[in-house]
Amino acid sequence: MSPFETFAVPENMRHLPTEALDVLERGFWQWRDEAKRADRLRSRTRICLLFELLRYSGARLGEVLALDDRRAVDIEKMQIFVGKGAQKRCVPLPEKLCRELRKFAASPAGTGLAGELFHLDPGYVRRMFYARAEQCGLPRELGAPQVLRRSRAIELLRSGVPLGVVQEILGQSSADLVSVFQNWSKHDVQDIVRRMAVDAAPLRSSARNVFSGHVAEIRRDGVMAEVVLETVFGQHVSAVITVESLEALQLDIGVPVSASIKAPLVDVVFDAKGRVSSASNCFAAEITGVRRSEVLSEITGRSIDGMRFCALLASSVLDEQQPEQDGPSAGQSVCFCFKALSVVLHTL
Repeated sequence: MSPFETFAVPENMRHLPTEALDVLERGFWQWRDEAKRADRLRSRTRICLLFELLRYSGARLGEVLALDDRRAVDIEKMQIFVGKGAQKRCVPLPEKLCRELRKFAASPAGTGLAGELFHLDPGYVRRMFYARAEQCGLPRELGAPQVLRRSRAIELLRSGVPLGVVQEILGQSSADLVSVFQNWSKHDVQDIVRRMAVDAAPLRSSARNVFSGHVAEIRRDGVMAEVVLETVFGQHVSAVITVESLEALQLDIGVPVSASIKAPLVDVVFDAKGRVSSASNCFAAEITGVRRSEVLSEITGRSIDGMRFCALLASSVLDEQQPEQDGPSAGQSVCFCFKALSVVLHTL
């Protein structure tokens, strides 16, 4: 049985749901952007990066404050090493955090902080965290680093990450979080937790449509194979690849993968009743943006469960599809469609 089907949060355990964590995260960066002086911008950026690291690694405050970022943070591999001795572990980091770390290190504000980026006074850190929580309309005590640690554990469990893996990532064995001890290899831990890095894959590809998840189904003949990817949003994306590629990627049920589709290969169906697509992948969505020139039109959209799409169409084709309208606009309901042969799979 999956952990999210059996795990219950004790009533006395203070934590923040994912939605509240996202609100707090935006609050931190808004506070950073309000800095008027260079020294304050530098200081606030360090606090924001510290928050991000705690929020996504689930590490203890003391562990992060003691880090030598030159040795502990591997931006290229998007991972961090925290803890000591038996509690030392490697935790994957999201792309957006690695991007901010790289940006700060290359900026004048990051000069002289190599190896000491997170060396901050714990009392000062807690005061800043409490203040940000209050600023976001949350009880101040919910901004505590320990609450972030618990919240990350619960977030992972709610997302279906096995209890034993959560224990491995957090470097602890609290009975509040782990009711059954499970042994997982280091490889298992890395593969499972990387599924949580939803935004890691897009910036590694020039494709505008990238979806992360795991292999849910494989159908094959002697030459070709259809691989069905179940995204982190619960949607299914079908890809058709050669059996040779299937074996080269070592794909099997449960293996974490990402799927990418170039924007010119994505079609937009504005009227599903009047025009039916032959594509095997079709997703209902709402247009979030339109950029148009005389030759090409870029249409972006988002499904109700969070999947993002981008299509690049000839403007003349767009006019033919909507002759009686001024063109597509934000908020309009459409379907984004693409063929299984247009999908490229990548292992994570």
